[in-house]
Amino acid sequence: MESADLGYSPSAEASSKSSLRPRSPAADDKERHIHIRFLVSNTAAGSIIGKGGATISEFQSRSGARIQLSRNHEFFPGTSDRIIMISGGFNEIIKAMELILEKLLNEDEDHHDVDTRTKVRIIVPNTSCGAIIGKGGSTIKAFIEESQADIKISPQDNTYPGFSDRLVTITGSLEEQMRAIFLIMTKLLEDSHYPQSMNSPFPYGGANLSGFPAASVGYVVPSVPYNSGNYATNGGGKNSSNKGASGRSPASVNDSQGTSVTFGVADEHIGAVVGRGGRNIMEITQISGAKVKISDRGDFMSGTCDRKVTITGSPEAVRTAEALILQRVSANADREEIEHVRMEKTAP
Repeated sequence: MESADLGYSPSAEASSKSSLRPRSPAADDKERHIHIRFLVSNTAAGSIIGKGGATISEFQSRSGARIQLSRNHEFFPGTSDRIIMISGGFNEIIKAMELILEKLLNEDEDHHDVDTRTKVRIIVPNTSCGAIIGKGGSTIKAFIEESQADIKISPQDNTYPGFSDRLVTITGSLEEQMRAIFLIMTKLLEDSHYPQSMNSPFPYGGANLSGFPAASVGYVVPSVPYNSGNYATNGGGKNSSNKGASGRSPASVNDSQGTSVTFGVADEHIGAVVGRGGRNIMEITQISGAKVKISDRGDFMSGTCDRKVTITGSPEAVRTAEALILQRVSANADREEIEHVRMEKTAP
């Protein structure tokens, strides 16, 4: 199917900006194998897969594109969203995007979400963002005017060494989003820095996320109540919901760093928080979006033998990271308690 048939080719009204607008892909370019990646929630991913894979199979058959999802424990760094990758020719990708976004929009309407201006977040390498932005922002401004969608590019995130992807957020109706995607994909097709293919939707296996060795990550944020008061003292007692955590300092607010909280975790539980090779702490920082710093050995909270745990980020990110850490501590304390009972039972 030709892109013009989809109704997303640039409109005639923008002919005066033809120098800023990407040309419609030539026939040879349309046949080139390329890809696009974007984010979806776990719930949306399930909807796209469908029962027994029926929906994703149908979308692949109708579009001619290949549609892959990252595994349910593979999230885009700093989010709890999975990654969809669509591979194929230009028109095949446009058609598959339309099918997926239309499916998600219809499901929102079924849940009585009447807002037709939704968001889609596309993953673009930092090296290709310049082509979308253009000199002095000229290209992205033209794309916004052409599509009537709101297009924003996230700043480069230096939190994760070796990670160089950015998010292009497109907000608008389905028609507006598809016009914007058409324009962006046409520009990326012309960009020599944009990789034509990828082996996996989740290529971050070798990235040094959060300063720890890479590992497959993924975690459902637990429903742990957030307590703004002080935690129980070290050890917590059998009925404490925060075993192994000590007093939490009041949150401080810094305009440049966001909210910061510091509390103590018993030295014996730090291993459970960090995890093998830093796996657990990497999960926590990735899911919450907060930065977590643990004091060095011997650097304790005043008057205790608890290591200092400092969380910095937005209030929501801090709350999420705090809940995840406390869950790790509590689970480890419970495990040690069970092991202690077993040892008592087996003792002569």
